[in-house]
Order: sequence, then structure tokens, then C-alpha cells
Amino acid sequence: MSYIFEILPSLLDGALVSLQVFVFVLVLSLPLGAVLAFLMQMKFAPLRWFLQFYVLIMRGTPLLLQLIFIYYVLPSVGVTFDRMPSVIIAFTLNYAAYFSEIFRGGIEAIPAGQYEAAKVLKFTPFQTIRFIVLPQVVKIVLPSVFNEVITLVKDTSLVYALGVSDLLLASRTAANRDASLAPMFIAGAIYLLMIGAVTLASKQIEKKFDYYK
Repeated sequence: MSYIFEILPSLLDGALVSLQVFVFVLVLSLPLGAVLAFLMQMKFAPLRWFLQFYVLIMRGTPLLLQLIFIYYVLPSVGVTFDRMPSVIIAFTLNYAAYFSEIFRGGIEAIPAGQYEAAKVLKFTPFQTIRFIVLPQVVKIVLPSVFNEVITLVKDTSLVYALGVSDLLLASRTAANRDASLAPMFIAGAIYLLMIGAVTLASKQIEKKFDYYK
């Protein structure tokens, strides 16, 4: 038990870094994904093709490869980012692509008749999105969004590849130094607690949207 208390501060410091990555990426990628989803509905074909290509690249290549590309490859063409900005950029671009597909599916699930009704009521495009589309889309996509959010918690462990002192790197360092698997088990328990908190939050938020049934 004394060993656990000895290594716990470094693990908690790493967990704080993982939590920071999680929060920053979620705050940036969710609205970006929603904006991309609406842009994909535009009739301007070149924009749609560009966004579809972007989504294909982001979803079709590993997130780890994207991290390595931004931090190690881009400097060769004169674009340089520090470790943490590289992490935030790579994660945000990756998860925005996934969220955009989720939101796009929600938008396309809304019956066309509701758009016609908005025209009859002389709603502006912004009013149609705000009062008709968004409330329904949010309800439709919540389960899928929270599945991605849970995946994001686990994916934060990939930042160790860039040498960011997250929870996984802290636990591996302690495990290698002390020749013990205990730090890895403790790290796993911390990840489980974070995922549990996200799961509970998701259930509470989904309950608040029950009135859209």
C-alpha cells in the first residue's frame, strides 16, 4: 500500500494531462464536427468533395499516424508545433471528422417535410437550424456522440508517442523503473473511473432530452 501512495502523485499528474487533452479536444471537435456536417449539406459540390476527402483521410488512417505526421513530418516543410499543440490539432481534426459523420446522419434523418414547414412559416435558414434541426439532431446523435467521447478518453493514451507525460507514460515509467506491474493496473483503474464518469454524465444528459420523444 505504501508503494501505491508513493507512485500515485505522478500517476495523478499524468491523469490531469490526459484530462486536459480530453477537455480541449472535446470542446474544439464537437462544434467543428457540427459545422462540417452542415457544410456538407451545401449544394456547392467542390466544398462537399473536399470535406468528404478530409473525412476519408481522417477516418481512414490511424490517429497515431496523424500524431506522428503533424509533429515529426510537418517540420520538414517548415510547419512546426510543440508537443501539446500537435496533440490537440491531431485529435481535434480526427474527432471532428467522426463527429461530422454522426451529425450528418442526424441531419439526414430529419424528414424533408419539416424543412418545407419551416419555409411555410417563413423561417430563415438560421431559424430553421436553431429551432427545428438542432433540437432533433441532438436527440438523434447523443448515443453515438457519447460512444465517441468514451473512445476519446481511451485514445488520450496515444499522446505518449510524442513524449507527452500523460497517465500511460507515467505508469510505464514507474513500471519500468520499479519492475512492477502495479502502476499499469492503477492507471487502468484511473481510466476506468474517467470512463465511468463520462458514462454517468451521458445517461443524465440523455434523460434531459427525453422530452423530445
